[in-house]
Amino acid sequence: MALTLELVDALKRFLRAQELTYRDLAGRLKLSEAAVKRMFSRRAMSLRRLEQICEVLDIGLAELSAEAGRGRAPMAMLSEAQEQALVDDPALLVALFLTLNRWKQADVQAHFVFDDVRWTQLMVRLDRLGIIELMPGNRGRPLTARNFRWRADGPMERYFRHHLLGDFFADPFDGEQDVLLLLSGSLSIAGIRELRQRLGEVAREFDALLARDAALSAQERVGVSLVLAQKPWLLQLFHPFRRSQGDGPQPSG
Repeated sequence: MALTLELVDALKRFLRAQELTYRDLAGRLKLSEAAVKRMFSRRAMSLRRLEQICEVLDIGLAELSAEAGRGRAPMAMLSEAQEQALVDDPALLVALFLTLNRWKQADVQAHFVFDDVRWTQLMVRLDRLGIIELMPGNRGRPLTARNFRWRADGPMERYFRHHLLGDFFADPFDGEQDVLLLLSGSLSIAGIRELRQRLGEVAREFDALLARDAALSAQERVGVSLVLAQKPWLLQLFHPFRRSQGDGPQPSG
């Protein structure tokens, strides 16, 4: 079966959005990496193989066809208006989180208080906002990249700082699945840049694990939040003891 260029490009976009390489795909399909590369370059694969790839990507053939027709890459960032709409309606934000994490409607209703009507309303709103595409069976196909980022000092980041940050740190990090590292020190500018790069690598690894586990059922997954932050900063309690720049020892005359 020779696939059109549009379908192959759509498959590649889905792979990039989930940060899956040909090697990752080969492992899931139990094929060699060379065989997968050849399959994509020649655009030759059976319908069964195409279905297997869609299964790995957690998409349907209809979704793949729709993406091929659009021919656009997933959004790496939401608009200011889209973020504000989510902040203004917490239920909508919950619906987006569940959709991005591939929750099915039956799982949603087993764990949350959304009936058919309310869940449909939320999915329709996300569709109209251009954040997801509403598919048959109330399935939502995210139009964002799996690893999209919130806007710097945008509505969602401000909402997190003002309302969610205290909630995140309210309880002790003493569970088996918890970790909290409080580290502080002095680094060169080059060291700070290197650390920032390493934090980016951790974020990409987090995204890769999300993609790997997306096909598991909701019962097999645990919601996890990761906060990575870096800035030049000293604890407020240090401030009363710091000299101002002009208060250093004066040379004797």
